[in-house]
Amino acid sequence: MAKITAAEMAAARKRGAEEPTIVAARFIRSTRTLEVTFVYGVKIAVPIALLQDFSMLEHAPTLAELAEVEVSGAGTSLYWPRLDLGLWGPGLLQGIFGTKGWMRELARGMGAIKSPAKAAASRENGRKGGRPRKHAATPAHA
Repeated sequence: MAKITAAEMAAARKRGAEEPTIVAARFIRSTRTLEVTFVYGVKIAVPIALLQDFSMLEHAPTLAELAEVEVSGAGTSLYWPRLDLGLWGPGLLQGIFGTKGWMRELARGMGAIKSPAKAAASRENGRKGGRPRKHAATPAHA
């Protein structure tokens, strides 16, 4: 095994200081939420359903498989051994749960959800004349 030089160690420490470091992670079964704690006490909770990699799995993971989350990559990622699935930690802080296309489709689907509250709001909006028309912006110098 090659010996790590002082310069390599310094470079690794610098990279570690630049990226948020995960210190703990757990899967909360009752809410199907991934809770991740970063250094300095920052804690986030993300529903598993919002994470692209989990919805792309061929089979739905069991609660036991989801609960086996490990911190890896010197605190930069999470890993589920039985699913052979990794997740980049800093992406969670940036709100990046998938590619831009994935997030666009996820948002589109959220807008398509029907509920009694949305139906009532739509009827009320219709009584008021519907959605206001967009007007072309007038030039400031006109």
